[in-house]
Amino acid sequence: MKKKKLLPAILLSTAFIAGSLSPSTVLAKPHEAADSIQVQTQKQWNEKANVPIFVKERFAENYESSNVKNALDFLAKQEGKLGINNPKQNLKVKNIEKDSLGMTHIRFEQTKNNVKVDGAEIVVHFNKDHQVVSVNGHINQAALADTKLTTSATVSKDLAIKEAKSSVKAPLELAFEPESELVVYPFEGKNHLAHKVNLTFVDDEPGNWFIYVDANSGKVIDKINALLHAEEVKKKHHNGVGEGVHGQLRHIHTTKEISKGSPTVFKLYDESHENLEGIYTLDYNTGEIFSNPSSSWKDPYLAPAVDAQYNSEKVYNYYLEEHNRNSLDDNGMAIISYVHVGTNFNNAFWNGRYMAYGDGDGEFMVPLSAGLDVAAHEMTHGVITNSANLQYRFQSGALNESFADVFGALIDEDDWEMGEDIMAPAAKAEGRTALRSLSNPDQFPVSAERAPYGDGYYPEHMDEFYDMPANVDNGGVHVNSSITNHAAFLIGEEIGKEKLGQIYYRALTVYLTPTSDFSDARNAIVQSAADIYGDGSPEVAAVESGFDAVGIF
Repeated sequence: MKKKKLLPAILLSTAFIAGSLSPSTVLAKPHEAADSIQVQTQKQWNEKANVPIFVKERFAENYESSNVKNALDFLAKQEGKLGINNPKQNLKVKNIEKDSLGMTHIRFEQTKNNVKVDGAEIVVHFNKDHQVVSVNGHINQAALADTKLTTSATVSKDLAIKEAKSSVKAPLELAFEPESELVVYPFEGKNHLAHKVNLTFVDDEPGNWFIYVDANSGKVIDKINALLHAEEVKKKHHNGVGEGVHGQLRHIHTTKEISKGSPTVFKLYDESHENLEGIYTLDYNTGEIFSNPSSSWKDPYLAPAVDAQYNSEKVYNYYLEEHNRNSLDDNGMAIISYVHVGTNFNNAFWNGRYMAYGDGDGEFMVPLSAGLDVAAHEMTHGVITNSANLQYRFQSGALNESFADVFGALIDEDDWEMGEDIMAPAAKAEGRTALRSLSNPDQFPVSAERAPYGDGYYPEHMDEFYDMPANVDNGGVHVNSSITNHAAFLIGEEIGKEKLGQIYYRALTVYLTPTSDFSDARNAIVQSAADIYGDGSPEVAAVESGFDAVGIF
């Protein structure tokens, strides 16, 4: 088939700024700490060698700061209650962490004569007002009380490593250099001074061994392979059901994890697709994949996650079945979504690695993952990143948004609207039934910040083009995209959505480049129609007519 040469662009070009902009990161607003914490002391488990401690309470006095000195002062005051004898002498700081709630967590290791007592740690937790609100950890009382326990080694570290290697038949080649530290190690009712040796290797029987070698006799006291074996956590693909934001019953693909000695858990990820790394849905508040004790995902908090998982697979299947594209990068990359992003956040975005969905404010929008077209829009940004990589400013940025909208309307094929399923009742009552419309763009107003650069409504023709600076909507990427959106609608009405998808996908992945403008897009889309359906075909005529109608020549 003879290809039609690309026509020279005659539309007045827009100045481009090199580089691309990534959507801004959205940070979830941390929950405020509770104003009051009830005094609570858990039942303590007492064993001679190891006493776990969990004390949760608030004291009347405030400390001036959440530091090591004040933590140790507190432990000293509570010595009788906690059973930590002489904490200033027997505890050593391991680390200090401050979290998003303003709390400070100071972790101590127990020592004996400055030798670490293996596994014995205490954590003191300050709230943002510098009050100690809880203490937890384990103390080895027997080690503290054992006056006969020596902390001077007669066996060298090198001899201990040699003995450790022999005890586990370690290969000559190790993945990492052996590590060793001197510790007090409780074992079978007795405390030992030991070299704790770590050996890691990959062999027929891989290992991540911790071997405890008596520092005075040179004999192996204990050895533990800390490598998690695959058979210890069995994963099975599972068909689950859940309810989405609007109460629809969703059939979703999840994973059933079975761990020996632990309850079975269902998780919101799917690794069953051939050559796809997986589809994962995570909670932005925790950073973890959603889990559930049953295969029935019916809880309001889970609903946005159910929709995200369901819609992600729908979009993945569209690109695979219609365009033979294996995920966003065409190489099976993981499809990752985060839900519950931000507080009252009326937005969703693709950040170059994953999709993120806000919960909406309940007045203008509901959780944005409820919209299949929204999911398709965000995931198409991923496709664009890994194909044309259209710069996110001015006309190239408007094309980036437009292609995302067009494929959103193709995948959610019921209409030509964007975001109709995420509008909250209050917004609908005021006439805002969608975010944007490809069929009738100017039915919706633009934001107040953008309105002064045009007539206040989304444009559908180049005569209505918004000439915006780069610091407003990145030069009009969301506003001016409605012009090329409308061209796509006009073309689709003539040839159908399936053909429109084939043509636009080819233009995006074959012809467009990072700085393509509207005229380039017309040329690329006309050429793609000619490639697929032939010069002079009705499809080519429809493309030309659609762009003519919106003033892109």
